[in-house]
Amino acid sequence: MFISNFTVFMPSVLTLVGIPGLESVQCWIGIPFFAMYLTAMIGNFLLLTVIKSERSLHEPMYIFLGMLGTTDIGLATSIIPKMLGVFWFHMPEIYFDSCLLQMWFIHTFQCIESGILLAMAFDRYIAICYPLRHATILTFRLVIQIGTAVTLRAAALVTPCIILIKSRLKYYHTTVISHSYCEHMAIVKLAAGNIWINKICGLFVAFAVAGFDVIFISLSYIQILTTVLRLPQKAARFKAFDTCVTHICVFLQFYLLAFFSFFTHRFGSHIPPYIHILFSSIYLLVPPFLNPLVYGLKTRQIRSHVVKIYYARDS
Repeated sequence: MFISNFTVFMPSVLTLVGIPGLESVQCWIGIPFFAMYLTAMIGNFLLLTVIKSERSLHEPMYIFLGMLGTTDIGLATSIIPKMLGVFWFHMPEIYFDSCLLQMWFIHTFQCIESGILLAMAFDRYIAICYPLRHATILTFRLVIQIGTAVTLRAAALVTPCIILIKSRLKYYHTTVISHSYCEHMAIVKLAAGNIWINKICGLFVAFAVAGFDVIFISLSYIQILTTVLRLPQKAARFKAFDTCVTHICVFLQFYLLAFFSFFTHRFGSHIPPYIHILFSSIYLLVPPFLNPLVYGLKTRQIRSHVVKIYYARDS
């Protein structure tokens, strides 16, 4: 129902542009995106298979790693199939409610991933700073409770953003989303009404999750590095530091890309849209793509079990 020539009342269908300014080459851009998605799926499924099948890996660090792999699969699958539909098959239309559902999945999985990274930092903190108490503190029951709490926190924080869009934003200037997927601010900016409450809600979620997690992850690793440098044996220092490097790399690549996308969406009006959208799309796909590669290559136990599975199938 059209209220005027410039507003639409509760559109049933929205249109995803893809990457504004690069529409003519989107079919080629989709190739590396698909390759990254395929690698992410294979890597994370292999990671989950190894962790599930090997009883020696049923420890807090590897259980958290399995949670991270499951989250990465969900995050990548929430984005790439529809994105490739836009890039390759010229299927830009998406139902309004489906768009909100995709937005909910994307942001919920992002929040879960951030919480799991915090849990992994806590695990490393206990393992290095209090090694004799690690098994008694991080029990299997506590690990499951942490995973449940992280999931519930993400759902509870993201859901109000969906409710506010459905209840407050009735009229829209356009039904065209200048993005390759349904993102909170990309949808909110289409609205013709007052959107300041929606913006505040989005900011609150971002800082409640990323702000809280980054602070405590940073404090954990500062304490870890302080403890590592105090170790008397050089070999022990190197082993502990080498274990932490993997987690620090994953932590940095996730949050640096996240903060770039977040601040660009709100304060980067001078940045060309295609750069912002391209980096936003890459940022969501990089963690699922890199995490299994980083942990698979850097974690000796996982690497050895993967090699064992490969040679067992080959023989």
